[in-house]
Amino acid sequence: MAERRGNNAVTVGSTAVPDGVEQVIDALDFAGLVLDPSNNVVKASEMAYNYGLVVNQLLVHDELLDLVAQVRSAGESINEEITLARGPFGEASIHLDVQVARLGSRYVLVLAEDRTDAYRLEETRRDFIANISHELKTPIGAISLLAEALEPASDDPDQVRRFAKQMGTEAIRLSQITREIIELSRLQATDILASAKRIDLDEIVASAVDQNHVVADARRMTLAVGGAKHVAVMGDEALLTLALNNLISNALQYSPDGSRIGIGVHHDEGVVELVVTDQGIGIPEEDLPRVFERFFRVDQARSRNTGGTGLGLSIVKHVVQNHGGDIRAWSQVGQGSTFTIRLPEAVKAKAAAQGDKR
Repeated sequence: MAERRGNNAVTVGSTAVPDGVEQVIDALDFAGLVLDPSNNVVKASEMAYNYGLVVNQLLVHDELLDLVAQVRSAGESINEEITLARGPFGEASIHLDVQVARLGSRYVLVLAEDRTDAYRLEETRRDFIANISHELKTPIGAISLLAEALEPASDDPDQVRRFAKQMGTEAIRLSQITREIIELSRLQATDILASAKRIDLDEIVASAVDQNHVVADARRMTLAVGGAKHVAVMGDEALLTLALNNLISNALQYSPDGSRIGIGVHHDEGVVELVVTDQGIGIPEEDLPRVFERFFRVDQARSRNTGGTGLGLSIVKHVVQNHGGDIRAWSQVGQGSTFTIRLPEAVKAKAAAQGDKR
């Protein structure tokens, strides 16, 4: 009897996952996790961390905890489709097909498969058509008018050269707009975190700064990098580099020659901040809420002269939101602007597994 009581005590106090479950969780290409009676995560797949479902061995979304409580209470499995915030801040969301079931007498199994692509498809198609009709008509119309003007001016070489130069400028602008609309549509239609990897922001900053050095040197501008080192996030390296490159490029375009652009990395309590500060012309307070809208330009004439399409900051916003973060802007006319990207700091996926061996 004493031996049986002792064995029962060991069974109740054990945090080991039933045989074979760890191997199954490790093999999943979608989110899977196991909760103990105290709702501690004792095992989780890599995708559970990528989706931001698990932090510090805890399930962070109340919606999932409610489903777990229902399963514990009723004892029956649940299959629901739910929408969750993609990160601790920002407006982006993720749509999951969630299955919750009891695993033995003590544990609960949670499986979550991403269904976000299906929701994005119609929105992407609709926005792509709207973007095309909104903006491409301007350079296309300009090229058409210039082509019509060439024939009457055929006997005037100077006029022909002037019209041809303007056509070349509009063609370049048309190409840039098309490329950025396609990039923006791809961002809306792709689930970045499904293939996210752990990325050191030092590499992102170094790459983005390198892409802008030639322009900065030509205008005697300083790109000053500072802040924390070896801070990691989960995401897509190329897209995060694109976002930071767009911010630095904007800062260069709207700042005077010989000025200074600051790029800094800060992190605190699981939040990473990537900050770009310039000494440029600034943005009026009434325009700040709109700077991330597609095709919005604070100064239409200056944007067209510098080749701006009005899509750069919108692309940055979508990249950041798809990484579970948000972006903020501060500015004062005549003193410059500061753009701050906020992202969740990368959590080591092995943390919960190490907790199994306490």
